[in-house]
Formats: sequence, structure tokens, C-alpha cells
Amino acid sequence: MPAKARAALLTACVLWAVSFVATRVALETTPPLVVVSLRLLVSAACFLPWVVTSGGVAGIGGTRGLGRLFGLSLFGAGLHYGLQTVGLQYTTASNASLYAVTAPITILLLSAVFLGETITVRKALGVGVAVAGVLVTMGPGSLTSLELDAPVRGDLLVLVSIVMWGLFTVLGKKVTDELGALKVTSWVTLIGALWMAPVGLYELRTTGYSLSSVSLEAWLAIAFLGIGCSFLAVLLYFAALRRTESQKVGVYLYTIPPMTAVVAVLYLGETLSANLVLGATLVIAGVALTERG
Repeated sequence: MPAKARAALLTACVLWAVSFVATRVALETTPPLVVVSLRLLVSAACFLPWVVTSGGVAGIGGTRGLGRLFGLSLFGAGLHYGLQTVGLQYTTASNASLYAVTAPITILLLSAVFLGETITVRKALGVGVAVAGVLVTMGPGSLTSLELDAPVRGDLLVLVSIVMWGLFTVLGKKVTDELGALKVTSWVTLIGALWMAPVGLYELRTTGYSLSSVSLEAWLAIAFLGIGCSFLAVLLYFAALRRTESQKVGVYLYTIPPMTAVVAVLYLGETLSANLVLGATLVIAGVALTERG
């Protein structure tokens, strides 16, 4: 892999790894949907100049293309970030980053349902191993209890957010093939920010929360999420994709959970449980097996 591609990938993975910790920091003083709205507004402002110079609405197929992207923004922006952020109120940053790595598994299963793609024996085995890893991470107690306590609810919300991303990827495959992944991501972020802003405003009014109550640390975390994770990391990721094979790029994503765990331990005081270590091993092994199936 070229040195520039390797550096771009590692930087993107570090930014994404820290994003789960930054979200927990922002949530300490700010309601979750407000965090999502502000994050998307910041990243949309970064993408806007590129969107304008790349042809605007005409560059995406006019109003018809805009309608398709609006639908995709529901899964790829609002529901994905919204569910993930609400989930992070209850679960740990380490767990959330681990579940995010299961995205290829979700895409595989949804592709079989919506696109008719086949699942080989090796891929099926990989799915089984990864699912076992998720269950181990959630803990045996959560599997035998019928009550969904806060951590389990958080885990499930994060997992559902990955399903939303999988739907965005699978249902948007044709649009992505036509326009390119970077253009689709830019427009989905921009449209998602436009319709999430009223949602964040509604949460402010119903909770009586004021933006003046957002701490400086939370503002810095939100700025990091919008600029560093939803904008810069995306650009670096696609820059690396242009210089090397997609399978090699995917391997680097496995570094995100351990990096998140280290930052979460140092900054948030989270603990590395045996369940997390064993579950992470199984999840990463399962995803790797699936991607090579």
C-alpha cells in the first residue's frame, strides 16, 4: 500500500475511533438529537463549497436525483447518527465502536435480501462468529434476563444504527455507482442537516434546554465530530480508496475498536472487561472471515 494511502487510512481510523469518546463527552451536557443536529450542520458547512462547485442540483440528476438522496439521508444521516448517539447515552464508547465494525456483516445480509446476492459457507460462518462476539460483549446476564437495562438498550440502539447504515449502503448502491461515493456522502450529509435541524430545535423547545448551557468541552467535541469525523475522515478514507484495493482498506477499520478502548480508558475511565476483549476478538475475526468469503 502506498505510504500516503496508509497515512490517510490510519488518520481516518484514529478520528473515527475518538468519535465515540467525543460523542460521550458532548452528551454530558447536551441532549442527543441536538448533538446530532449540530454535528451534521458543522459537517454540511464543510461539504457545501464542494457541493456548489460540483454542479449543485444539476450535478446529481436534478430534482429526481435530489429526491433519491433525500430518501437515503433518512437512513445514512438522521437515523444512523440519531440512534447511535442516543445509544451512546447508555452504553460505553468501547462497545459502540466494536458494533460499528459489524457494518460489513449487516451489508452482506441486507444485500442478500434486497439485491439477491449469495452468501457462501465461509461468509455464513463469519456472520455466526461475529454475532457470537456481539453476544459475548453484551454479557451472559443480558442474554438470560428479559429486562432491557440501560446498557443493553444502548447496545441495541447502536446495533440498529448500523442496520440503518447498511440500508443506506445497499439501497443507495445504484445512486452511488452513478454519482460516486463522495458526492452521495456530501449530499446525504447536507440534506440530513437540513431536516435534522428542526428535530434538534424541537428537542430544545420540549426539554427547555438552551444552547448557552452547552459546555466549552461539548462544543469542542461537536466541532471535532463534524469537522474531523464526518468531513475530514471521509475525505481521507476515499483518498485512500483511490490509491489501493478496497479489501486492504477494510482491514484498517479493525483497528478502530482497540483504539477507542484505549482512549475511553484514559479519558472516560472505562474498564476493559474480559467480555469486551473476547467479544472484540470474535467480532473482528468474524468480519474478517466474512469479507474474505
